[in-house]
Amino acid sequence: MLGSYVDFGVKTNDHTLDVTDLESIRGACKKYSPKVILHLAAETDVDKCERDPKRAYLVNAVGTYNAALAAREIGAKLFYISTIGVFDGEKQGPYTENDPPNPINHYGHSKLLGELAIESLLKDYCILRVCWMMGGGPERDKKFIAKIIHQLFTGAKEIKAITDQIGAPTFGKDVVKAIKILLEKDQRGIVHFPNKSSASRFEVAKYIVDYFKPGVPVIAVEPAYFNLNAVRTKNETFSSKLNLDFVRPWQEALKEYLDTEWKGYLEK
Repeated sequence: MLGSYVDFGVKTNDHTLDVTDLESIRGACKKYSPKVILHLAAETDVDKCERDPKRAYLVNAVGTYNAALAAREIGAKLFYISTIGVFDGEKQGPYTENDPPNPINHYGHSKLLGELAIESLLKDYCILRVCWMMGGGPERDKKFIAKIIHQLFTGAKEIKAITDQIGAPTFGKDVVKAIKILLEKDQRGIVHFPNKSSASRFEVAKYIVDYFKPGVPVIAVEPAYFNLNAVRTKNETFSSKLNLDFVRPWQEALKEYLDTEWKGYLEK
């Protein structure tokens, strides 16, 4: 999903490169001799990670270790997309880059292990933590926004969404823009990138419903209603030490996403 907005470099996919296979990454490094490896591959379905932790740790932890080891062998910089899910969600207020991680589910643990592998193997790296990523359009979006849209356009009479989980919805297109700037600056270490402002799942769902079908009611529910496999962190808000002029409110970013990638598709 995030890779669909990357318009530079040599792009691989899960058909041409397997991050769980060290020799596969080494082969790509030998073929392309990259100065930077942008590591986007991940298992991001939080409930799937809980149902199949072996897969989560293989992709998110071992896969990232492999990428870091390959980067060290060829002297390349590694740029890794991580998550605010490495925190426990109990903090009152936004998380900063200096807060200590304490994940509460397999997804968060596996992504944190990826971070630790990078920090132990490399000096030239950038770990970019994001949250509630949106993007990919009808073909690649398997996340919250696509699920709400599909409900709306398959006859749902009402939409249910959680109110007590808050985060910072962030557009993949904006993340890639940030990555370009950080690469130009040769940014190192751990940094956060959220779109401006925070929201609950309920507020995001309400925005989508009001955009497409304002007459459909949005009902607030507790997390237990959905009987999810993984425990969710209540607070996934976070701040950034970066000072990027282009950063915009999540509402503006979401509107662009719906305007450019969903509206025309649904009107066909």
